Amino acid sequence: MNKGIKKMAKRENLTATADWLAHALLPDWPVPARVRALVTTRQGGVSAAPYESFNLGTHVRDDPAAVAANRAALAAVLPAEPAWLTQVHGTNVVDATEKGLLPPMADASVAFGPGAVCTVMTADCLPVLFARDDGSAVGAAHAGWRGLCDGVLEATVARLGEPARIVAWLGPAIGPDAFEVGDEVRTAFMAHGEAAAEAFRPGESAGKWWCDLYLLARQRLAAAGVRSVHGGGLCTVSDRARFFSYRRDCTTGRMAALVWIEPEA
Repeated sequence: MNKGIKKMAKRENLTATADWLAHALLPDWPVPARVRALVTTRQGGVSAAPYESFNLGTHVRDDPAAVAANRAALAAVLPAEPAWLTQVHGTNVVDATEKGLLPPMADASVAFGPGAVCTVMTADCLPVLFARDDGSAVGAAHAGWRGLCDGVLEATVARLGEPARIVAWLGPAIGPDAFEVGDEVRTAFMAHGEAAAEAFRPGESAGKWWCDLYLLARQRLAAAGVRSVHGGGLCTVSDRARFFSYRRDCTTGRMAALVWIEPEA
């Protein structure tokens, strides 16, 4: 267990949280130490098949008690309850500190100080985490192809401000050798710029294309003024042991990508 995970686990007895924490991914990105982030995997929880085992989604027909136990284990090492969203493949961005009775309908959130954990769930869609280079603001976005095409990353950058000072990290998503789409998807991205053509190569039949979500995200972030982009390259479909994948399994769980600003000691 690496030092970063050990620090987070100090909030709670390791016996309750070590299983999922031992499998969590920590972004490798140049941000201040007070910015903390992680991505859960499917390993280390209590959900039964086909949601085994660290499913965090309440909307996928898993046993509610199992999901509640998994979410409690996650929350045990965080400075606040995750700011869950009702994700709709759109571009709405909310302030993670503004909590109502129900999770807001949005696909991204931002925070400008400690006390909130920006959170998105995925199972093939691309999670993108953001932080200002001085640690003063963070954000998380859920970028399926629709939200990515319509501008969820640009909307998140706009809410954070100062794009040249933003660092972004691309989490695990469906890879370019697994994401086959139709002409309509390629056409939709091409409407935003001819450079999108680089992210598509002919598929296995007429009218089909292999789509590189990572490249499309890098293009859109660059156009929005974000110069420091990291991560990418982890395919949820091909890595069955670590990741949930809707494209591969249809009935499956959800992982979470989280980022927050650690309170001052």
